Amino acid sequence: MSTDAKRKLPAWLPYAIGALLVVQFMALSAWQISRGFEKQAERDAFEGASGFTLFRDGVEVRSFQPIRAEGRFLGDRQFLFDNIIINSRYGYYVVTPLEIANDEPLLMINRGWIAKDSPNPDLDEVAEAIRVSGDVTTVRGRVGSFPKPGMRMGDAIASRERWPQVAVFPTADDVAASLGREVQPFLLLLDPEAEHGYLRHWVPEEMGPGKHFGYALQWFLMGAVLAGLLIWNYRKRGLETGEGPGP
Repeated sequence: MSTDAKRKLPAWLPYAIGALLVVQFMALSAWQISRGFEKQAERDAFEGASGFTLFRDGVEVRSFQPIRAEGRFLGDRQFLFDNIIINSRYGYYVVTPLEIANDEPLLMINRGWIAKDSPNPDLDEVAEAIRVSGDVTTVRGRVGSFPKPGMRMGDAIASRERWPQVAVFPTADDVAASLGREVQPFLLLLDPEAEHGYLRHWVPEEMGPGKHFGYALQWFLMGAVLAGLLIWNYRKRGLETGEGPGP
């Protein structure tokens, strides 16, 4: 770009761009603060919850609420939630439907984590290893959520003729479609002391509220510094030219 072309740029343009960046930085700071409070509320709910409330379809529940339900496992319709990394090892969450009543949505039970023995394990052998009785049982745990979708290619559930089905970040709707039945919109995280489970260490997200508040401070300081530089440059330009920048 020539010198003449550069001189034709409006003097206010850098200030407009800078102001837009300040607004974005402050918005990011506010978002991080909001996420920090959400994480703190999750921690408080996790640490403060006690007692197992009997769950019935239609009853409103909150995150990490301890609940119990009576039903029977559908051991021939299990899911393996793939790409779950624990202690730097890949594995599956074993998720099993619990039928509370014939006419109610199924309650999906996250029974915990198992490691992959190889990149492409024999799923028939896995099915045998995770076999569970279909007798009526009482299940206890905390209200959890389906894993949040990450980057994935293709369908959430790669259908195969035999169960279990392997799923990558499925939603409740994905699971319901695969089962051909409605499911509850949350997972029950099986209590670490309960039977029929695997590795379980249920905690809120590792990134706690403190990190969010720290990021919020960083974004705020970046916005404040940029705003200060814009104001300083505006005043300096006004003193040198005897007028503020104009179009």
